[in-house]
Amino acid sequence: MTAAVQWIAGALFALAILHTFSSKYFQRLAHTQPAHAGFWHLLGEVEVVFGFWAIVLVALMIALQGRVAATQYVDSRDYTEPMFVFAIMVVAGSKAVLQVARAIAALLARAVPARGAIGLYLVTLVIVPLMGSLITEPAAMTLAALMLREQVYSKQVSTRLKYVTLGVLFVNISIGGTLTPFAAPPVLMVAGKWGWGFLDMFTLFGWKSAVAVSVNAASVAFFFRRELAGIAPSSTRGPAPLSAGILAIHIAFLAGIVVFSHHPAVFMGLLLLFLGFATAYPQFQDRLMLREGLLVAFFLAGLVVLGGHQQWWLSPLLQGMDETAVYYGATALTAVTDNAALTYLASLVDGLSEEFKYSVVAGAVTGGGLTVIANAPNPAGFAILRSHFQDEAIHPLGLFLAALPATLVAVAAFRLL
Repeated sequence: MTAAVQWIAGALFALAILHTFSSKYFQRLAHTQPAHAGFWHLLGEVEVVFGFWAIVLVALMIALQGRVAATQYVDSRDYTEPMFVFAIMVVAGSKAVLQVARAIAALLARAVPARGAIGLYLVTLVIVPLMGSLITEPAAMTLAALMLREQVYSKQVSTRLKYVTLGVLFVNISIGGTLTPFAAPPVLMVAGKWGWGFLDMFTLFGWKSAVAVSVNAASVAFFFRRELAGIAPSSTRGPAPLSAGILAIHIAFLAGIVVFSHHPAVFMGLLLLFLGFATAYPQFQDRLMLREGLLVAFFLAGLVVLGGHQQWWLSPLLQGMDETAVYYGATALTAVTDNAALTYLASLVDGLSEEFKYSVVAGAVTGGGLTVIANAPNPAGFAILRSHFQDEAIHPLGLFLAALPATLVAVAAFRLL
């Protein structure tokens, strides 16, 4: 019976991946079949895909193994990451935190040789992803996506620039969190067991990631320099700045959630306290990203449930590779499964060489920008920016092709430097 469930889970995982590539088809059905538009819109929401198929899996497990076995499996999954991404999206997307982020970006942009929109663009795609090594990747993704939405996506820019920017953002966030052992989910899965500390991360990955992040951002800024230079500044004045006390309170909430990112009882308590504060002082808030955060959390929770039954084919595949093959294999596999799942499976294997360990982690973070499901923070950026694409849908093939050049830069950095 267990073998049957594993095969079913593998088939549903494949269907979920196919479903993510078919989101535009369901959105078109919503327009051509208005009688069932709501249902088709639901299936066209990429954030719903893995949660939907996870529910199907649980239903089939109940039918085959009984309610107790199915619920025990669901209870055995670790949902810390989905809950943390939800909490960090809500707080990092608040008015005060964004005001601080904009102020820091404007200050740093003065030190960049390029001025105006190009300078802010470079800061957003270089500094914010590298900050992910301190504030965690989901927080960096949320801040960068919100800043890019204001700077670029809300303007009259080409679809090509939108896709390339999204691809570079996803890749840079994935590799930019590797300067420390606690910020990137695929690193976090193995750092403790393999004894990787701050110095190990910086010497093995960090400086190479910083080079790749900078090259990626500078390349796309140079290639689209005329279009970026033509972006007109906002014609209206921004909101009145909030007081230092209000800013400090919001930053304290954000810092608390980051510090206790591995303790859901604590950071969810902080989130509830933040929601109470936001309700008590609505004059200091814009609309909180509760809907977007919940959708992303549902997506990641579904990936956790479906991914728990994929070890039977992923683990033997990884063990059958040498150091070079595992790097490129991990890069490719990351496109169709969460990169943290790959490194977690590698951590279960004893007797791995240091070269193998490096290769599997480097490959996992290299491929983290190729698809929405490749890296846990990607759905957050997707949810924030997708409304600025045609039909509010980001084509998976378009994202893959847009992220491929930046991914190749990361390959060069991790394999040649």
